[in-house]
Amino acid sequence: MHTFLLIAILLLGFIITFQIARATEFVSVIQGEERTRKQSNRINAFLLLVFLIVGLFGVYWTHHTLADKTLGLGTSASDHGIKVDRMLKYTLIATGIVFFVTQILLFWYSFKYQEREDRKPYYFPHNNKLEMIWTVVPAIVLTILISFGLVYWYQITGAAPENAATVEITGSQFKWEFRYPGKDGVLGKKNYRYIDETQDNSLGLIWDDAATHDDIVSGGPLHLVVNKPVKLVIGAKDVIHSVGLPHFRLKMDAVPGTPTTLWFTPIKTTKDMIKETGNENFVFEIACDQMCGAGHTGMRGEIIVETQEEYDQWMATQKAQYLTAVVEKQAAAKPAVADSSAKKPADSTATTAAKPDSATTK
Repeated sequence: MHTFLLIAILLLGFIITFQIARATEFVSVIQGEERTRKQSNRINAFLLLVFLIVGLFGVYWTHHTLADKTLGLGTSASDHGIKVDRMLKYTLIATGIVFFVTQILLFWYSFKYQEREDRKPYYFPHNNKLEMIWTVVPAIVLTILISFGLVYWYQITGAAPENAATVEITGSQFKWEFRYPGKDGVLGKKNYRYIDETQDNSLGLIWDDAATHDDIVSGGPLHLVVNKPVKLVIGAKDVIHSVGLPHFRLKMDAVPGTPTTLWFTPIKTTKDMIKETGNENFVFEIACDQMCGAGHTGMRGEIIVETQEEYDQWMATQKAQYLTAVVEKQAAAKPAVADSSAKKPADSTATTAAKPDSATTK
């Protein structure tokens, strides 16, 4: 109903505008072109002033009604996100000042200095000082803002701390898979040629590499430890995806054949965020921020940030992928071979025993 009402209002506004335009044409024919032009100019000046007032109210109303549905500044759940929020705040302050000053002056001047019989236009074609100011000042402000962004970018894409945990994230249409190193703390080698879903090797781990024998592969959710740095090794198996972590203010593309990395430190657990937001169903989200196909919008993962003790308890329940894909299958195959070999003597004996019977029958 709300959508229908909005469409009806827009349609009505279009019809009114169209009818006013037609009426203006008829009036111009009757009253004369010059008089009509001046009258239209006064109307436009008034409408510009109305647009300024309504537009500024719209900015206020949008912020007032939708502020709680956006990621508020200062709510980041990572150390890096705090810096991003600070940079965003300074950016909004700088651009906000420019926006309000320029828009208010633009529409107010259009109304105040509209064409009148008792006013002559003043042409101001060139001023070196003014041009220097509006060129240099924005350039300095933008340089400072961009410098902050570059510094933060190189921090998260640079070398991770020595005590950082390592987790691999692999995207494919339309899911996320996670791999954790075992007790050795090292992720084993992999190759896309070894990918075989039927053999429980969806990531193409190379079993000849001993480092893969304790790697844990999970379909999610991703488990991280609060206040402990984590390095994400990101890749994809089919098309380009993008790991979007909105609550941590992070994003990194997942490119087939070209691993990318970033690191950060979670500073709030999932339980902390549930209390902070008042949402019992709150989860940290992994969104695919790159259009990757028909199921793109459903490519969503979850992150659980917990204490070290909780993480250790969860890790103790996990099984290395090597055990599932290799050891258990080999163990299951051996009894079958033994059974088949055990049956052969019995079969041959039965055959041998059958021969005299057939001879006797003859």
